[in-house]
Amino acid sequence: MVKRALILMMDSFGIGATPDACHFQDQGSNTLGHIASWSLAQRGRPLVLPHLEELGLGAAAREATGKLPSGFLKSADFTGVYAAAAERSKGKDTPSGHWELTGVPVLFDWGYFPKTVPSFPPELTDALIAQGGLPGILGNCHASGTDIIAALGDEHVASGKPIVYTSADSVLQIAAHEESFGLERLLTLCKLARKLVDPYNIGRVIARPFTGPSGAYRRTANRKDLAVPPPAPTLLDKLVERGSQVLAIGKIGDIFAQNGISRVIKADSNAALFDATLAALDDAGDGDLIFTNFVDFDQSFGHRRDPGGYADALEAFDKRLPDLFAKMQPGDIALITADHGCDPTWIGTDHTREYVPLIFFGPGFTGGNGGRRESFADGGQTLAQHLGLPPLEAGRSLL
Repeated sequence: MVKRALILMMDSFGIGATPDACHFQDQGSNTLGHIASWSLAQRGRPLVLPHLEELGLGAAAREATGKLPSGFLKSADFTGVYAAAAERSKGKDTPSGHWELTGVPVLFDWGYFPKTVPSFPPELTDALIAQGGLPGILGNCHASGTDIIAALGDEHVASGKPIVYTSADSVLQIAAHEESFGLERLLTLCKLARKLVDPYNIGRVIARPFTGPSGAYRRTANRKDLAVPPPAPTLLDKLVERGSQVLAIGKIGDIFAQNGISRVIKADSNAALFDATLAALDDAGDGDLIFTNFVDFDQSFGHRRDPGGYADALEAFDKRLPDLFAKMQPGDIALITADHGCDPTWIGTDHTREYVPLIFFGPGFTGGNGGRRESFADGGQTLAQHLGLPPLEAGRSLL
């Protein structure tokens, strides 16, 4: 039997605060739970997620919080194997969540820039300005990307100074207008910044290009993440070493610094990412992995604290699942999961420390309860077992 695997990473889709959430000021956060409650209170109806509920999403949330989310009714006879997984990694950032899922928890401390103005040390910004040939920089603070572009976009276009900012993640972000500043110039500047932040142990430098006229700036699909590589071989590396394909859809390739990646497939929106995932099934063979990050949940709705937009995106995602069900073949296994939370009703604009769902399904699959898990790595270990790899260094299989 041909065995293939898919990971559908619903970026930021947490299902309830973890026991250590108090250390992150996130105790009480609950991305799914608060969106479900918001829908009932503001729309007068529950979230409509029949396929996710059938697979066991509500039951996974019940494992995390002790109760079903508002409006969820199904309590037994699920078609997926479901669990709620806590994170072992020390952070609640994108690389840590993805790497841990694939068998490499991040047990060291990232470097972070303080929530002060300025946020960056002067020796870093002086080097960026001098070596990048810049007239200066704007921002130099913690900020929401869309907010800071709206606030400083006009000054950036007029002055030629890029917008440089950070967040609670281990990250330096540079935003610039694709036409007035230039996309290639921005990407070159971010490569320089990547070298400059290495001594500070920063996980990612992100290019944030935008376009449009004053008052209508919008970020484009040409985002580029420059991440440090995982500190040890991941599930992806082991598959490629064996000769299998890893088809990376969306920003997956960037998150793993292109390690363990056979082919990168870019797409802009959740809808386009789902289309690309279905198309990739035509190219995937025995032992191959398709890994997609559905970024809109995080960047468009979680960070922007938009529960209505998040709810709409969840319902749209659920409606596409039958297309995937129809295309999966005997021997295929899919995992729906997340890399952290980003509760759109929570204070601030940062990620939240939450359990994430681990939901496995496929043709002929028998549902079951995997309970609470101590690491996201249990997801990768399960896929490794299914695909016939030796056990990963971290995680316990659910199968």
